[in-house]
Amino acid sequence: MPTKREKILIAVDDPRLRQELQTLLVGADYEIAHAESSQEAFQLLRASAFDLLFLSAEPSDAIFSSTLSETNTATLSAKTRIILLSSAAAADRARALDLGVDDVIAPPWESLELLARARAQLRTKRELHAFAEKTRLAEESWEVAQTAFQALAVTEKMTRDAFNLERALKIGVGALFALALVVGGIFLLFSRRADKESRRAYSMIARLERGVQSEEQLLSATQKARQEISSLEAVGPSSAPEPVKNPAAKSVSAIESPETVIRSYAPSVCLIHVSVSFVDKTSGQPLRYGGMGPDGPYKDSEGNIVYTLEGRGPEVREDFFGTGFIVGPNKILTNHHVAQPWWENEELNHVAQQGLQPAVATMNAYFPESSKAVHVEIAEISPDADLTLLAGNLSELKRATFKLDPRKEAAVSGQPLISLGYPTGLSAILARASDSAVQDIVKVTAGDPKGVIDELARRGLIRPTVTQGHIGDVLADRIVYDAQTTSGGSGGPLINQEGEVVGVTYAIVRGFGGSNFGVPIRYAEPLLKVPAALP
Repeated sequence: MPTKREKILIAVDDPRLRQELQTLLVGADYEIAHAESSQEAFQLLRASAFDLLFLSAEPSDAIFSSTLSETNTATLSAKTRIILLSSAAAADRARALDLGVDDVIAPPWESLELLARARAQLRTKRELHAFAEKTRLAEESWEVAQTAFQALAVTEKMTRDAFNLERALKIGVGALFALALVVGGIFLLFSRRADKESRRAYSMIARLERGVQSEEQLLSATQKARQEISSLEAVGPSSAPEPVKNPAAKSVSAIESPETVIRSYAPSVCLIHVSVSFVDKTSGQPLRYGGMGPDGPYKDSEGNIVYTLEGRGPEVREDFFGTGFIVGPNKILTNHHVAQPWWENEELNHVAQQGLQPAVATMNAYFPESSKAVHVEIAEISPDADLTLLAGNLSELKRATFKLDPRKEAAVSGQPLISLGYPTGLSAILARASDSAVQDIVKVTAGDPKGVIDELARRGLIRPTVTQGHIGDVLADRIVYDAQTTSGGSGGPLINQEGEVVGVTYAIVRGFGGSNFGVPIRYAEPLLKVPAALP
């Protein structure tokens, strides 16, 4: 993997083809330069360092042939690889290869094929460079050994000894070269195997793809979320089940002054955006797109997104959303599976098993009535429940801290409760905005999730969804309730009739809104004792 941008020289007469190459290679993050003719291109190669040359010329052209013949292409190939773009007959293309061109492509050519051949030539160039460096070091070692032999050969006896030693060293050097070839072969096989395993995981990445969406896709998702929110609002508060007889429980059919609770605490409930990247376990390199064009990531002939561990295209990022709420100075409580989306996630764990390690690239919290994101990081993860404490600088927000009631009697079957959160994540927020605002946001951000959410925050459109319901059952490790929610609501607070948090939403039963699950808030008590070191 190169540590700096590789330089490509383009010497193409056709303006359309030149622009096509320019767009394609810049999208793959290569450094580009241009030459007006093949003669100028070879002059630039002698004066400057380029990794690859795209050249359009006809092999039958006398000037081109003589220029290529006069150039030491054997030496040049170690420094600069040459790809010839030619519509000449097969015999002329073969002649160009004989003269020293590294590859010839005849029309019609596909953009992805051009990019793939460029990557292949650059990879060969890097391998030749590495081999040349190893050869140079071996020659220097041999020269040092020869000098030592000459210094030792002062007498006839010492000369004979040196001769014997030289022969032994020749055998030793030969053995070292053989060992290097064996190690190189093993490394090549291992690299190909690792690459094969990584590519097996790419199909799973494609299934998880939540990155940049087209305007139509994002508008469609918004419309679907509107329908889901409408169904939540249509259902409304569920009827209370028959309450369990408990002398400690208040006989109340609804939360007193829910508007007061919502007005006081809704601004303290944040939308959490987690951007996950994928790193190859073998090479440590991040998974990237093969390149980016005007219509998004490059795709192959079958319409599949092209992924690679090479080049310098944009890193692949998957976006996940959840809910959190303020539980102390600079402290936000949420679920473990929100802060680390791959935790107990079968699809993401499958990716990890195939050689790619998920990692949090960025994690931000967005609060209502705030135009800026708050960068947050994990402070502590609960070993006993699906809970995580996040730390972030909340000093400028001046928001209320939720009151928590960890007592067992704080949550009683049959009692009413309020659920706050961001079900369906980004789509639900867009769904509550006007059509004109949504279309404007999508157009301005080009569908990039980070851009969309930043624009929503700037316009003051981020606020949690509030639903009411009742506690159905209270178990040792969970609270069962029927307040409506869905994916994205994970990590949201469950508030009892006293206006205090008794649990944290962590799971739903899809297709049956009568059974959602919350972690009893008492499991958060050890986390709250952890100092919130600011990231």
